[in-house]
Amino acid sequence: MVLVKEQKAKLIDNFKVHSRDTGSAEVQIAIITERINDLGEHFKSHKKDLHSRRGLLLLVSRRRRLLKYLKDKDMKKYEEILGKLKLRK
Repeated sequence: MVLVKEQKAKLIDNFKVHSRDTGSAEVQIAIITERINDLGEHFKSHKKDLHSRRGLLLLVSRRRRLLKYLKDKDMKKYEEILGKLKLRK
């Protein structure tokens, strides 16, 4: 369930805004999306894990807030990240 260091580094490389970027909205959205996808796989075999489901809901709301921030700040980057992550509007 936890992202491996190499997976996280790969995500950061794909979505970074500048050379030393680790915390921009784009990078955070990508990392949270990967964690959400991992939890989705977890729930296929652990249907009654309600504690992790709460964590999933918190991640989804955090990603939604970051996407709203990015949409308000820069619509072009917002649409670009939706395309890269294959999220729907």
